[in-house]
Amino acid sequence: MRKLLITFAVAALCLNLQAQRPIVYHSHNDYNRVAPFWEAYSQHCGSIEADVFLQDGEILVAHNREDVTADRSLRTMYIEPIVRLFRENGGRMWKGSDDRLQLMIDLKTAESLPGVVALVEEFPDVFSSENGVRVVISGDRPEPQDFDKWPKCIWFDGDFTDGKLEYTPAQLERVAMISTYFRDFARKWNGKGRMIDPERFAVQGAIDAAHAVGKPIRFWGAPEGTTVYFTFLKMGVDIINTDHPAQCALFYDDWVNKNFWMGKHDVQAGVTGTRKLDKATRDFAGFQNEKLQLTKRIETYTPTYKYDGTDRKIKNVIFLIGDGMGLNQIAAGAYANNRDLSLLKMRHIGFQFANPENDFIPDSASGGSSLATGEPSWTRHIASNYDGSAEVSPMSDYFHDMGKATGVITMGDIADATPAVFYGHTSERDSTELITSFLATTSKIDLLAGSGKDYFEDPRKDKIDLLSGIKANGYSYSHDALNTTKVPGKVIAIDQRMRPYAQEETIDLLSEITVESIKKLQSLSKSGFFLMAEGAKIDYAGHSDCFPASVIEQLAFDRAVAAALKFADEDGHTLVVVTADHETGGLTILDGDLATGHVLAVYNSDDHTPAVIPVFAYGPGSQHFQGTYLNTEIARTIKRIVRK
Repeated sequence: MRKLLITFAVAALCLNLQAQRPIVYHSHNDYNRVAPFWEAYSQHCGSIEADVFLQDGEILVAHNREDVTADRSLRTMYIEPIVRLFRENGGRMWKGSDDRLQLMIDLKTAESLPGVVALVEEFPDVFSSENGVRVVISGDRPEPQDFDKWPKCIWFDGDFTDGKLEYTPAQLERVAMISTYFRDFARKWNGKGRMIDPERFAVQGAIDAAHAVGKPIRFWGAPEGTTVYFTFLKMGVDIINTDHPAQCALFYDDWVNKNFWMGKHDVQAGVTGTRKLDKATRDFAGFQNEKLQLTKRIETYTPTYKYDGTDRKIKNVIFLIGDGMGLNQIAAGAYANNRDLSLLKMRHIGFQFANPENDFIPDSASGGSSLATGEPSWTRHIASNYDGSAEVSPMSDYFHDMGKATGVITMGDIADATPAVFYGHTSERDSTELITSFLATTSKIDLLAGSGKDYFEDPRKDKIDLLSGIKANGYSYSHDALNTTKVPGKVIAIDQRMRPYAQEETIDLLSEITVESIKKLQSLSKSGFFLMAEGAKIDYAGHSDCFPASVIEQLAFDRAVAAALKFADEDGHTLVVVTADHETGGLTILDGDLATGHVLAVYNSDDHTPAVIPVFAYGPGSQHFQGTYLNTEIARTIKRIVRK
C-alpha cells in the first residue's frame, strides 16, 4: 500500500521520471550556482529551489537580506526561462519528455507571497495547467489552516510538528511534499557507512509517516555523497536534496544499467550498446535491457580436489579467458549468486600484471598475445614482435607439435583479438582478413568455434575465398558448434548462436560448447589436448556501461568453468587455468543484497584499465600459479609443467 501511495504522489510531481530514474533531484540553493536554473535544468532536476525577498515591489532572489541585488529577480532568473522553455517545447519542460518540474520558492519573509502569486498568475498556461510547472511555497509560508485562502496554482511544503504530521485531509490536498530537517532525526551520521540503528529507525519512521499520508519526502540539511544516495533510495526517500546536481545525476542516471537483481522484474525497454569496439565486433547490436534478467541463481560445481595441486602428469590443458574480467566482475557475479561461483572454489590463486610493452593500459591484442605466447606484447599486435616483422608462436602450436589436439572457442567473433592470437599474426588487430587468412595456411588449430560467417560466406568477389582455403588446409566447415564430434577431422564451426549476448535461455551455451569441444579434441588425439575457451562479452558490457550484462556474462562464463572443473575431476590429468586479458570499465561495487541477488555497481570508464588480474588454477600443477607475476609467466608456466 505504501508503495502505491509513493508512486501516485511522486507521479504528480514528475509523470515520467520514475521510469528513467529511481528518484527526483531537488536542486537546493540553486541560485548560488554559476548558472542558476540552467545547471539544474541541464541535469534534469525535477525540483529547483529559489529563496526570495520582497524589495521595492520586486521579488528578488537571495539567501540573506544583505545579498539582495536588483538584477537578481525571480522573474528573470527563473520564471521567464521556465515559461519560454515550456512554450517552446509544446507544453513540456524538456523536449521529448513528459517529466514535470517543481519550482520551490522559499519565502524569507511572509510578505513576499502575494508578489509570488501575482507573478505566477501571469502565466496560467505554464503554472495552472494540469501538466504544468508546480510552484511550491516553503519557508515563511502561511499556517496550514490558511492554505485554502490562496489560489490553487500554488502548493505548500509540509513538515513535521513535534515529530508528527498534523494536517487535516483538506490541508494535505494542498501539500506537495514533506520537507524536513535531517538532523531532527539523525544527529551523528556523516554520510559514511551505516547509520546507527536508533537514528536509522528515526529516519525510517519519518519516511513511513510521510508515505502513510501519500506524500513524498525530502530531507534538507542531510550529508551528501555516494553512500547517502543509495542509502536514501533504499530507505524510500522520494526526493534527494542536492547541492551538487551534476554529481547526483551521474549517480542516479541510467539506473537500470547500474543494477542487477536476481529474479524477474519490470525494466524499461531499450538497448544499451556501444560503437567503441574494434573492427571484428563493432557491429555488435547492443544489449536489450529487459532481457538481462535471470529467474534463478545458477548451479555451481564443487570440485573434489583429489588431484588439485599434485605433481601428477598433465595430459590436457583447459585455458579459460574472461575477456574484460577483473576481480570486481567476478565479485559481482558471486554476489548476485549468493557468493557462490565455481570459479571461487579453485584454491590456487595468483595475480598477473597485464601491461603491454608500449603502454600502461592493455588491450585484448596485447593481453591475449602475452597469455597465448608467454612473450612481451604491444597494443593492437596479434602474436607478433614489436614492429610486426616476426611471428610469435602461441602455446597452442607448442602443444600441437607435442602431438596434442588444439582448440579455440569464443563467444565472440573468431577474428577478434583473443581467439586470433592463437592462430594469427599481425601488428594491427583490425586486419581481420589477414588474421583469418592464417586459417588457410599455417594454422595449427584443430578446432575453432565462434561467430563470423562473413569471413567465409561473403559473396563479394574482392574478398579472398577463405572457405576454399580452409578446406584446402584440411578443415571441415560447420555451422553447429554443438555437434563438432559428428564432423570428421579438423573443423571450423561458425555458429551464429555464439554471436548474441547471454540470456537465461542461452546461459549454458558456452558450457555446452566447451563439453562438446573437449569430446571433439579427445577424438582427434590420444596424447591429450589444449583448449582455450573465451567468455567474450564481459568486455562488451564494460565498454557499454551495462552492468546487468556483465553479471549474466560472468555467470555464463562460470558455467563453462564448472564444466572444465568437472572434466578435470573425472579425467585426473587435466590442468584448468582461468584468467583475463585485461579488465574493462573500472567496475566498482557500491551496494547489494545477498538475499535478493541485488548488486549496485558503476563503471568508472568505458574502456580497458590497467587493473591487476586474478589467475585461478585447478588440477595437477595448479600450485605453480600462486603469487604475483607478469602475464607472460602464465603460458611459460603451463608449457614448463606440461613438459615435465
